[in-house]
This record gives sequence, C-alpha cells and structure tokens, in this order.
Amino acid sequence: MKKIILKTFGILLVAILLLQIPVTMAADSVNDLKNQQEENEDKIEENKQKKEEITAEKNQTISEVEDITTQIEDYENQISELTTKISELNTKIEESEKKIEEAQAQYDEQKELLDTRLVVAYEQGETSYLDVLLSSENIVDFISNYFYISELATSDTELMDSLQKEKEEIEKAKTDLENSKRELDTSKAEKQSITTQLEQTKSEKNAKVSQLTQDEQTIQAQIDELAEANKSLDAQILKKQKEIEEQLKKQQQQKPSGGNSPSNGGTSTGGGAVSSSGFIYPVPSGYRTITTGITYSSGQYHGAVDFGSGGINGQPVYAVADGIVVTAQNLTSSYGTYVIIAHYNGLYTLYAHGQRGSLRVSEGQSVSQGQQIMNVGSTGNSTGPHLHFEVRTSPGTYSCRVNPMNYLP
Repeated sequence: MKKIILKTFGILLVAILLLQIPVTMAADSVNDLKNQQEENEDKIEENKQKKEEITAEKNQTISEVEDITTQIEDYENQISELTTKISELNTKIEESEKKIEEAQAQYDEQKELLDTRLVVAYEQGETSYLDVLLSSENIVDFISNYFYISELATSDTELMDSLQKEKEEIEKAKTDLENSKRELDTSKAEKQSITTQLEQTKSEKNAKVSQLTQDEQTIQAQIDELAEANKSLDAQILKKQKEIEEQLKKQQQQKPSGGNSPSNGGTSTGGGAVSSSGFIYPVPSGYRTITTGITYSSGQYHGAVDFGSGGINGQPVYAVADGIVVTAQNLTSSYGTYVIIAHYNGLYTLYAHGQRGSLRVSEGQSVSQGQQIMNVGSTGNSTGPHLHFEVRTSPGTYSCRVNPMNYLP
C-alpha cells in the first residue's frame, strides 16, 4: 500500500513538473519578447527625442528665415527708395546744370556789354560823361542825364554781382546734389551687398530646413517601423500569455491538495487577511499607507496604487497570491526593478521600483502567496522609496490595468 502511495505521489510530481516546463518556457519566451519590446520602446523614445530636437532646430531655422526675409524686404524697400531719390537727384542735377548754363550765358552777355561800355568810355575818356552833361539844354535835362548815367553804371555793377552770386549759388547747389548722389549711391551699394548676403544666408537656411524635414521624415519612419514591430510583438505576447494561462489552469487542477508551499523552498513570510479575490497585501502591516491612488491629484489615470509609508525602504514585497513569474527585470528607467506574476485566477500583478539587486525570483518560477519576491526601493522613474502595485486583467498588458483596491482585503 505504501508503495502504491509513493508511486502515485511520484506520478503526480512528475506530471506537475512536466506541466511546469511549458509554463517556464512560455514565460521565458514572453520575457524575451518583452525585452525586445523594451528595446524598441527605448529606441522609439530616443528617436522621438531626436525628432523633437530636429523639429525645434527646424522651427528655429524657419523663424530665422522669416526674420531674414523681413530684413531682405526692408532692405529692398530702402534700395527702392534710394533709387527713387537718386533718380530725383539726377533730374535736379540736370536742371541745375541747365540753370548754370543759362546763368553763365547771361553773365557772359552782360559782362560783354559792360566791357564794351567800359572800353568805349575808356577810349572817349571822362569827357564823354561831361559831354552828355554839358549838352543838356537846361538844369532839368542836366539832372536827368546825370541820374541816367549814375543809374546805368550802378545797374551794370549790380547786375554783374547778381549774376555772379546766382551762378555761385547754382554751382554750390549742384555740388551739394552731386555729394548727396554719391552718398546715396554708396548707401545703395552697401544695402545691395547686404541684401545679396541675406539672400545667400536665406538660401542656406532653406536648404537646412529641407534637410531637417528630411531627417524628421526618416526618424518618423523609424519610429513607425518600431511601433509596427511592437504591435507584432504584442500579438505574440498575447498568444504566449494565453498559453501561460492555459498551463496555469492545468497546473492548478493537478496540484495536490494543500500544495501552497513555495516551489523553491522559500518561506511564506507574508500574512494578513485574504480578499474575496484571493489576494493579500503586497507589503507588511504598518506600511500600507497609500500615497498615490488609481488617479493622480491632477486627475490623470495612474493605473496603480503606491504604498509609501515612512520607513518602507527595504521592506519585503510579497506575492499577493500563488502564480508564475512572467517577468523579473532590473531596468534603469520606467519600472526600475520590477516583477510581473500571472495568477491562477486569470489576473496579473506588477510590483515596481524595488531595490536594485533585491530580486528573489526569476522568470518562469512558481511562487506562493506571501512569498517574498524583492524589497521596496526607488529605482526607475521614482521620486522616493515606495511600492508601485498594479493589477491587470487578462492578457496582462499595460492597457488592462484596473484598480488594485478592488482586489485587496
């Protein structure tokens, strides 16, 4: 009889081990797929960061191009105004030259008349004026002739002075216009030179924008390709996780009664009340203060609860129920050191931000309720020691997160 019992127990043990092998293999396969996904996600984030930098640089360059375009338009307007002014000055210079010619002609004519009178007066001597005066018939005629002679001499002198002064003013005006024209020509040339440089810079900036746009498209294509690869991996993970669930069901059916002890010989140090879902708390009594619930204070969905009581750092983390370890990893970001367990009731639990090097389980390993799986820490994206605890429905993906408090005692 004793031999029959031993034989039966041996058969059951072998059956359990045989059933556990596919689960372990499936768990390892899931972990490999998730590792690949994690690598893809890292590459996606890296490419997104690159794309953001390129987009920022492109936007900055576009802004610079717009500024340069504005400067070019401003300089072109100035050049147009200068061209108009130069044209007006050229017209004024031509008019001044004509006036100078006319003034010169008048001056020459009047000077010639004056010179002629002076020559005649010189040849005839002063008696010519005296003759004019002595030839007067009476005192009135004498005074009239005297006044005429005086006025004629004064008029000739004033006319010559006036013509000379007008000629000098016109020449000065012409010189000023020529100087203004030269200044405008110089200013126009400088602005045309700047405009040419700006056009060249604008062309270079536009070429840079085109290159950055091409780089954006290239990186976006890589992001899309990685995202598509992760979709394919999601499908494979779902398939493997279903296999795990099926094996868990078979294993649960084949478990000997009272077989709740840890498969690795560990000690179930957890305790406390068990919920209707069959879960216990993942942290010891006295360290169950929830610092963040299912939603953040901003209202954003958290998808987990954080246990963060004072002194929780280094405290043990327990498996809330029997199951199989699907993932046990040490990440430098995200969840940090974390564990995912698939349970016999079809639920999954995730424990994150554990202390580096504190993992006590590995992928594919069977664990029992209350078994310590790691220690509370602050690895990954964490601002302080706490346990990030999630409950997920089948098939255990990120989108399947539910409120853990509905499953805890």
